[in-house]
Amino acid sequence: MTILIVGLLMFLGLHSLRIFADGWRGAMLRRHGETRWKGIYSLLSIAGFALIVWGYGLARQQPVVLWLPPLPMRHSAGLLTLIAFIFLLAAYVPRNGIKARLHHPMILGVKVWALAHLLANGNLADVVLFGSFLLWSVLCFRAARQRDRAHGTVYPAGSGAATVATIAAGTLAWALFAFWLHGLLIGVRPFGG
Repeated sequence: MTILIVGLLMFLGLHSLRIFADGWRGAMLRRHGETRWKGIYSLLSIAGFALIVWGYGLARQQPVVLWLPPLPMRHSAGLLTLIAFIFLLAAYVPRNGIKARLHHPMILGVKVWALAHLLANGNLADVVLFGSFLLWSVLCFRAARQRDRAHGTVYPAGSGAATVATIAAGTLAWALFAFWLHGLLIGVRPFGG
């Protein structure tokens, strides 16, 4: 569990600079330049992510069961992760209505993804992993909305075609991951089989 926690602190700590130390982050960007800052940030993020994956894998080998979620929670998690994938794609498809309305759909996608996994999993490692991401996403979304208000950020209106494309791409990505990649990469097939 220690490796998982260290990885979470490193990864989410770095991704929390805009929440807790935006001024310091800006000073470091100016001091080191954008390319160097992004390079260091990326390397440390990858290292943190690798520790999360390794630590979670180790923790799953000796599970500490806190509760056994009822079977319907698995179905709820499937629906919620579909929404999370659509939100994730909405961050990248230009001029879609989801981003126009929500402004920070990727962060909301992480929030929904984490909640879905908390509903469907009752081991201590799951609570630590997904609970950490849920807490981070709540704080990050709040900070992003505050920055938007402070800077008077205006998001362009979305188009119907871009919104439909976002939903279709998100649904396709979700199906690919839920029915094939999740089992291959994580070792758990959400829909059995």
